[in-house]
Amino acid sequence: MTLYLSQIRLARSPAAQALAPLLAPSNPAARRSAQHNLLWSVFADGPDRRRDFLWREERDGSFMALSARPPAPSELFQPHLVRDFAPVLTPGDRLDFQLRCNATRTEKTGGLSANGKEKKRHIDLVMDALHPVPGRKDLPEGADSRRAPERMDRAQEVARSWLARQGEKAGFCLLHAEVMDYSTVVLPGHRAPRKGQPQFGILDLAGRIEVTAPEAFLAQLPLGFGRAKAFGCGLMLIRRAG
Repeated sequence: MTLYLSQIRLARSPAAQALAPLLAPSNPAARRSAQHNLLWSVFADGPDRRRDFLWREERDGSFMALSARPPAPSELFQPHLVRDFAPVLTPGDRLDFQLRCNATRTEKTGGLSANGKEKKRHIDLVMDALHPVPGRKDLPEGADSRRAPERMDRAQEVARSWLARQGEKAGFCLLHAEVMDYSTVVLPGHRAPRKGQPQFGILDLAGRIEVTAPEAFLAQLPLGFGRAKAFGCGLMLIRRAG
């Protein structure tokens, strides 16, 4: 299957720039939801089309997308920079990677849904690991500076273990991974009180992997890693290690 790696950037035209606050609002949850719809505008070619692309926002405001079809031209965007994505890999190849992901595990609840299917729940691994760490309001004065390193240490441990397990199924061995950032985002559309609101955590990882099964790895790349793919997670960017 041919894949395409694209850089997608909003046009500089006055019309596109006037829409920028609506297309990329400052609220994180609303921003991801709007960006998801924005990217759909160049990939959804019919009402029955299912999402067959992964995407992520870059620091400069552009987007990277890995897709089964090239993005369609649009007046909202500059001409897309598109290239075929068909890396040739062999066992033992080492790759540097960047990955924005939502790391979870799935558990059975023991109940059944209305249509008779077994109910499952998805546990956000980092949020679950950080739950016992005291929050700011629970700490004595001056102790908050010690909280951040502890939270990051736990995030590092959880992220590396999760990605190593992903590699066992996806044809790679994790050599090194570093959490560059971790944040939580309220699920788009949530309007209830802040307490108890549904959230998901986003990890930005960078590191190095070794390919063990190229066919399995290349098959997994377009499917992505972790959940929250509709909101800019799951796309692993790779390049050969120098």
